Amino acid sequence: MRAHVVRSGVSTRTSALDALVFGVDVQSGDVRGDAPSYALVSFDGETVERDVVTRRKLLRLVADREPAIVATDNMYELAADKDQLVHLLRRLPDSTTLVQVTGDERPEPLSRVAKRHGVPYGKPAMEEAEAAARLAAHNVGYEVSAFTDETELKVARGRSTGGGGGWSADRFTRRIHGSVKRETRTVESTLDDAGLDYDREVTEKYGGYANAVFTVQARPENIPVSEHRAGDTRVEVEPVRRDGIEFRPLARRRDRVLVGIDPGTTTAVALVGLDGHVLDVMSTRTADTGDVIEWIIEHGRPALVAADVTPMPDTVEKIAASFDAPTWDPDTDLPVDEKQHRTREEGYDDDHQRDAMAAALYAYDHYRETIERATRETPPTLDEGDVAARVLDGEPLQAVLSDLEETDDPEPDEPTHDPRELTDDERRIKDLEAQVERLQAHVSDLDAELDAKDATIEEYEDELSEARREERQEARERREVTQLEWENDRLETELEEQRERADELEAKLERLKDLWKLDHSNLGDVGGEGRDLVAVKPVDQFTVDAIETADDEYGIASGDVVYLRDASGAGRRTAELLAGFDPRVVLRSGGLSDAADEVLFDHEIPVGPADGVTIREVDELAIANESEVESVVEDWKQRKAEREREQKETMVDSIISEHRADRG
Repeated sequence: MRAHVVRSGVSTRTSALDALVFGVDVQSGDVRGDAPSYALVSFDGETVERDVVTRRKLLRLVADREPAIVATDNMYELAADKDQLVHLLRRLPDSTTLVQVTGDERPEPLSRVAKRHGVPYGKPAMEEAEAAARLAAHNVGYEVSAFTDETELKVARGRSTGGGGGWSADRFTRRIHGSVKRETRTVESTLDDAGLDYDREVTEKYGGYANAVFTVQARPENIPVSEHRAGDTRVEVEPVRRDGIEFRPLARRRDRVLVGIDPGTTTAVALVGLDGHVLDVMSTRTADTGDVIEWIIEHGRPALVAADVTPMPDTVEKIAASFDAPTWDPDTDLPVDEKQHRTREEGYDDDHQRDAMAAALYAYDHYRETIERATRETPPTLDEGDVAARVLDGEPLQAVLSDLEETDDPEPDEPTHDPRELTDDERRIKDLEAQVERLQAHVSDLDAELDAKDATIEEYEDELSEARREERQEARERREVTQLEWENDRLETELEEQRERADELEAKLERLKDLWKLDHSNLGDVGGEGRDLVAVKPVDQFTVDAIETADDEYGIASGDVVYLRDASGAGRRTAELLAGFDPRVVLRSGGLSDAADEVLFDHEIPVGPADGVTIREVDELAIANESEVESVVEDWKQRKAEREREQKETMVDSIISEHRADRG
């Protein structure tokens, strides 16, 4: 049967018995206070492993072994509050689900749930942890979810654009924004190649993008883009968080369900649990009635079959009769707008699925009080679904409970009496009783035949479960191969980046070697002037960025000759930075600000014009005549002495003026 199945926020997994389940319960301590220890039970359907672990070790084991389920009787034994719970859910592996086996927002005692499902239970924490694991393995409980099926990808700047002014800062900013734009296009191309739906928002800035945000209709594990930072850009991957915590029931294959059917050229079937949650919905154009019945059998046991129109279509009545289930239809055909409103929070592919869901949901609304009363008054030893199904079929609740709870009492001895001739009525009654016995025997034969068919169905279900398990294994292997391919591509990209970085460092090392040779050789092979040459460290501009760039490229050390190609515009902070390197002399082109000149003078750093010095540049390095440099230093010393003399004269004149003013 070809059919498209939509999951309405509910797992359709039929069993966890072929997967690893962790059962967890607090052994000692309190998650809100001292570091707690946990009783941990690992259960794979056959073997049970028990241990007592710390919270840190528990999370490490979950990360290493990636169990299908982490089961607990209270999710707040693993997190102190809602924010910590969300943080915990974010840390879980993609293939791991947190399950609260005692219910959703209104959990039951674990002892009651365990007794209802025939699972051994005891008070010690280790026995409670094992009970939680076994219950979750049989799909009892609710998945705890804090995230939607959407993921937000953010491409942003990997470093700040702040810094010194000038054309070099503009070029730096333009380069970063250009890198963000290129990375955005790469991510977009990757998502397109993967066939994923997404929305994109970008913030355009000078030279490209400041950031780009992709909202992708997929979970993080299904997106071929991972978080990373590379140079000018970074990529962040974050699942979209729900407004609150959502509980999704773990669907059980043979649960009692309300079935909504919309027959026609396209037939749709919806299953709603006795708690009012939509479990499954499917629609098909190719399946016949037998296929539809087979699909229903595979997913649940109908307690009631419903339609959205009146009178009920023949096809729906036939399907209900095949399950010997009661039916429900509305007094009048359900209006389209009411069906849309009732199914507004559910997911569906077409109008037929919507109509089938609406039929089942309206039937649930109609019998809601009846179902809740039946489940509420059902003792733990009985199955709530079976009780509710018989009540929906018209039996009084107390009669159903009495029938299911009664024991076989010995029949009282009949008093002896003498035989007498039967009346016509008594003979008629006896004949009818014999007929009833024959019919009951026939019913027993039919029940045996039904049991045999159920056994055959169970075998088919086992084969289907095994086929699905093998399919899941193959899917996991395919995902692992894909992930390894992604990781290989990422490592190759990282290797290429490291090679480029190595080339840059090698080039820088060669420049530093050249500079070392200029500083330590006799320079006899440069211009034939021997030791009259000295190395010069050029700086493009008198700015913080330019000074730091020169220091990064070839280093500025105490006693160096520094050449400012453009000395204008510097302030006190820039001058303080340069003075901190303690250069021997500063050669400048262009004028120097008063503030910078004052700082360098206070630090006794000689400053002079570069016009009188012959500077010859070799690539990014430079050399000058020692005698000309020394001449600049001597000129500065003379100006320094004259400046100090003028300052002293000014100070003496000021003192004399103040003295005369005091005497006058």
